[in-house]
Amino acid sequence: MALAADGGGGMTGEVAVLGAGMHPWGKWGRGFVEYGVAAARAALADAEVDWRDVGSIVGADTVRGGYPGYVAGATFAKALGWQGARVASVYAACASGAQAVNTARAQILSGLADVVLVVGADAAPKGFFRPAGGNRPDDPDWLRFRVLGATNPAYFGLYARRRMTVHGDTLEDFAQVKVKNAALGALNPNARYRKRVTAEEVAASAVVADPLRLLDICATSDGAAALVLSSMEFARRHGAADPVRIRAVSTVTPRFPNTVLDLPDIATDSAVAVEPPAETFRASIARAAYEEAGIGPEDLSLAEVYDLSTALELQWYEDLGLCGEGEAAKLLQEGATAPGGRIPVNASGGLASFGEAVPAQAIAQVCELTWQLRGSAGARQVAGARVGITANQGLFGHGSSVIAVR
Repeated sequence: MALAADGGGGMTGEVAVLGAGMHPWGKWGRGFVEYGVAAARAALADAEVDWRDVGSIVGADTVRGGYPGYVAGATFAKALGWQGARVASVYAACASGAQAVNTARAQILSGLADVVLVVGADAAPKGFFRPAGGNRPDDPDWLRFRVLGATNPAYFGLYARRRMTVHGDTLEDFAQVKVKNAALGALNPNARYRKRVTAEEVAASAVVADPLRLLDICATSDGAAALVLSSMEFARRHGAADPVRIRAVSTVTPRFPNTVLDLPDIATDSAVAVEPPAETFRASIARAAYEEAGIGPEDLSLAEVYDLSTALELQWYEDLGLCGEGEAAKLLQEGATAPGGRIPVNASGGLASFGEAVPAQAIAQVCELTWQLRGSAGARQVAGARVGITANQGLFGHGSSVIAVR
């Protein structure tokens, strides 16, 4: 093991991804526990590991499933059958899955467990997300809904308009992101939407939050994803001589002052007294992952990013260092992020094809990297994939990025 890239003296090292499993995304009308158990069993079968050999289970929480949702680790452990494993539950909004992976990795590297099952699942409400009920004036998410009336699509629209003003992005650029991701989602059996769309269809869909149309914005979905992680020593004993390996997990927070519009904060920090940091929050998420992994964006084979909207996917191109600031639309237009391009992005189809199942989506991204790095992604396979990165963020300043290698 090596010292942490941030110089903090923490220990880092690789863990093996022995298994990956999902429950297809959709609107199934059942409880999230059922979805999570299906994904967990699929991951265990993929890993050829018996549930009784799992030393720990880490559940990514959902806040909408009632009491069981707040203790997802124990909920899934009970549903699979109590067997005495350690248990942990984590919540970091859309970054919950990455936090769960990070917790599992820490347990493995510390020697607390040889094999850890990570599970996230959700049964999302119809329509766009809203905060839980009650009066919570100290909750910035509650405030932007109740005081400002700023729904998620309103934020997506503001960010899209910012890119149009600052970088010259166009509605046609946004539409091409959806066209790319829909074509890939059509090849993914776990995707909710498996139909190609045209730029004309995007343009003809209803305006939700100007300038974004309905097909520019991801849906809310039911779904689940799970991973079986292990120490490298266990993987070798288990007969996995060359497994996919998680090399880095970034869960950083923003730096003050934060001068770029960022959900759920609609206003930005004052930079009068302190100079803004050299990079934005999202860029810092990727940098921390690159530093820990000892690689750079030039080493990537593919990326799975958090396309809540088409405009936000373009922003991730720049935040990941795939291109310079303001060059994302050009990168897209050149075909670099499409299949066969220099750096395919969202080979899974992304949230455009899946929709949001909040606790599961960062785990689902790692599932896709696993299948791609194994060469088992079928018709959407990225040729010669060796290194992949995931990127998203959770409300309230939760960074989320995982780098996997083969």
